Amino acid sequence: MLDTTNYFKKKLKETQQIGMWLGMADGYTAEIAANAGFDWLLIDGEHAPNDLKSILYQLQTIAAYPSQAVVRPVTGDVALIKQLLDIGAQTLLIPMIESAEQAELMVSATRYPPEGIRGVGAALARASRWNNLATYLQDADEQICVIVQIESKKGLENLDEILKVDGIDGVFIGPADLSAALGHRGNPGHPEVQEIIVSSIEKIRAAGKAAGILSADEKLAKQYLAMGTEFVAVGVDTSLLMKSMNQLLAKFKDGVEVAAPTTPSVY
Repeated sequence: MLDTTNYFKKKLKETQQIGMWLGMADGYTAEIAANAGFDWLLIDGEHAPNDLKSILYQLQTIAAYPSQAVVRPVTGDVALIKQLLDIGAQTLLIPMIESAEQAELMVSATRYPPEGIRGVGAALARASRWNNLATYLQDADEQICVIVQIESKKGLENLDEILKVDGIDGVFIGPADLSAALGHRGNPGHPEVQEIIVSSIEKIRAAGKAAGILSADEKLAKQYLAMGTEFVAVGVDTSLLMKSMNQLLAKFKDGVEVAAPTTPSVY
């Protein structure tokens, strides 16, 4: 029988998980990342050129590996969430959540009635293996993992109330937008930004929720892990490819310079 356990959700309470951000919008590169052995892979539907079918392809590819897929939709849209769940996404990272009411709606969108408002269409859904999983409708809610992303001043202001929402499994701090909102665009390593990130992570964990973040800066990523942050993405596929290509070209072609970052980078 097919194992439909959401191991990302299960491990949130057991161990820290190291992730990779996928922005290539392609199943082939997603498989390379899965083959590398990352615990979780973020399929980015917000800033990468993904659509429903490209996300489906990546979900199908990653499913062959122990790596767990996390999907970030372009926005917290109820209809889009329904489609993502139907194609088999079990963990959603929903961007730009700014209130408890928003968070409650996102939870409701992932639950079947009467607990929520997710539309029932299991016969057409890969998630139920087209009605071949006899107890899918009864079991699905338990395996869904909802992560909300806090990345604005308003989100920070309402964090305490957001953390009280039942059904929220984790809170992800979005350092890129957050640093911009705080007046330090492009510099998530700024002391003011870091102070707020650290205090937010502590608050999230104290409330019994899992905390997550993305940082391609090794020092910062290790700092977050040392704090106990439950899920940390440590790189982005597009950035790794671009950096490697620039470095390789610089070895063979005169006049090519590899720019070194002047501040810690999210990506």
